[in-house]
Amino acid sequence: MPTIEGYVIVSANGMLADSTGVMPQSLKFPPDQAFFQSALDAADVIVHGQHSHEDQPRSPQRRRIVLTRKIASLEPTTQWPHATLWNPAGASFEEACKEAGAGASAKVAVIGGPVVYALFLDRYDAFWLSQAHDVSIADGLGVFPDVPRMTPQAILAQHGLKATERRVLDAARHVDLVAWRR
Repeated sequence: MPTIEGYVIVSANGMLADSTGVMPQSLKFPPDQAFFQSALDAADVIVHGQHSHEDQPRSPQRRRIVLTRKIASLEPTTQWPHATLWNPAGASFEEACKEAGAGASAKVAVIGGPVVYALFLDRYDAFWLSQAHDVSIADGLGVFPDVPRMTPQAILAQHGLKATERRVLDAARHVDLVAWRR
């Protein structure tokens, strides 16, 4: 069974991107970026949607599964090196992992967007929620489809995850990281 962990940084109001779907500079903090890159370096496979990407120096070397509704089940792609396209309606996640070359005990890093994060809500072993408490994004894209009606924390708790660890990433700019675990 793969270990599945989610990684995201959000604004005070739970947004991961602006209204155009782009992560603004106001959500980029060196300590969070370092944590994120280290986590991706430790992962066997990265899972994301077609509009999400990690934009890290080692991105081209990473094995990935990219969610899409444009195919029936599973297909290789040339858009990203080492990538497998996956339609969850046509193949299981385990089949996608196998197709991507990730073993049954793979460490999986889910990096968004909202629909992708929501797909794994009942399967996360951990969800690493960084939050910039002094940043607010009006009309942005929430980390989960139910944000802002519900907070990210309430959604994680609703799905059986508990806040177990808090790290201050940037005290001066009020950025922290909370590990939510099953």
